[in-house]
Amino acid sequence: MSLGAPPLVVVGCGVAGLATALSAAPRRVLLIGRAPAGIDCCTALAQGGIAAALDTGDSADAHAHDTLAAGAGHNDYDAVRYLVDNAVMAVRWLQAQGVPFDLEGTRFLLGREGGHRRHRIVHAGGDASGASLLLALIRAAQNAPHIDWRPPAMLDALRVGDQGVNGLRLRRAGETHGEVIDCAEVVLATGGCGALFAASTNPSGADGNGLALALAAGAQARDLEFIQFHPTALSVAANGALPLITEALRGAGARLFDDGGIAIMSDQHPLGDLAPRDVVAREVWQAQQDGRRIWLDATHLHETWLLQFPTVYALCRAHGIDPRVQRIPVTPAAHFHMGGIAVDLDGRTSVQGLYAVGEAACNGVHGANRLASNSLLEGVVYGRRLGQSLAGVRRHLAAGGGDWAERGRDADAAALTGLRALSWRALGPVREGAVMREALDELSQDAALGGSWQGELVGRLLQAALARTHSLGAHFRCDAPVD
Repeated sequence: MSLGAPPLVVVGCGVAGLATALSAAPRRVLLIGRAPAGIDCCTALAQGGIAAALDTGDSADAHAHDTLAAGAGHNDYDAVRYLVDNAVMAVRWLQAQGVPFDLEGTRFLLGREGGHRRHRIVHAGGDASGASLLLALIRAAQNAPHIDWRPPAMLDALRVGDQGVNGLRLRRAGETHGEVIDCAEVVLATGGCGALFAASTNPSGADGNGLALALAAGAQARDLEFIQFHPTALSVAANGALPLITEALRGAGARLFDDGGIAIMSDQHPLGDLAPRDVVAREVWQAQQDGRRIWLDATHLHETWLLQFPTVYALCRAHGIDPRVQRIPVTPAAHFHMGGIAVDLDGRTSVQGLYAVGEAACNGVHGANRLASNSLLEGVVYGRRLGQSLAGVRRHLAAGGGDWAERGRDADAAALTGLRALSWRALGPVREGAVMREALDELSQDAALGGSWQGELVGRLLQAALARTHSLGAHFRCDAPVD
């Protein structure tokens, strides 16, 4: 018995979700986000651009080399090859969607960021790349006849039967009872979990909710311990996300100094201030542990500030800093989750009918540490691949119902603040086994902290980090050797 062919449901309205939904045409898509278009989304905050081998003398092979080097060789090679081989095509597709990339005449204006040996980063609106890209994709999705963009709602539960996913429940603000939607394929493009850290560049919605629901539904996870810390968030008191200070500034020549005027990266890595993010973040972290403040000096970039870095300029001025004449105080902050829901290159999880893409997913493309400007690229490349693969699927929804997989109760405001502090202390840029074990004990003994779904997810991250007893990439243990 069959209930007919239901629509494809895509949960998440960042770059990965939008690319998936657009590429699934002509199949009918229900697109669901937890906030209005463009709000509470990591894509909107992304200042870096998209990496692609567009310059003369550059190549996909060189891009792959840098991706593997940044990922400490932990990457899935096939995933990396597909990413870099489709990078130029992804940029062209974005142009066709209306993204206004920065040009010099008819050529792309290419920047350089950490871990890249060549200039290969395309931007749109200088350091407003994420917002520019998101706006273009939102317009394309709103004009796409196959996409039904639902009002803001939270994915509350997944229904899983003998043949896999067969429904989901949405809950909107103020609703007592959620809306149940019958579906045979669900794509989770819900982002990462950086908001579970006290210092984070992520908005509040990046709390790992999609990952937690997938785990509750029985999906396998992968590489949960690998969390990237951006070395240069603006070091200011803030409620919520810390403002990001783009790596492209260092690509343009900005340098990191301590209070004594010492360039902290000069002798630490062959690429200096443009070393991979995990290396730079640890140096900034260690300097802070030693009682030193770290500053990014970009005062020599007078003529480029308003043209190339209007977003950072505005953020600094909003906090009383004129970066044209003053150094910028910076700190590491949780930025990107390389791990997530385990998927293959087609976005399939271990639960039939459940897919994941973007930061919520882990196909191994980033390895132990993501290369700068590969995240928006991943969302486009693998979102397009997933959407195209599901465009012609007509899987019928079998009758019979199933069990509801739910996250559990939410942490209250005080518990969430405590969880964020615990995550930062135990799972920050430098980790130690004894501290992580103490944090797990604290979660198990304090029902307010450990009894929520957020606490359970932090516990899973801690368990994964403890299980990897050697340092690798962004997972750096001061009590263990480097792999």
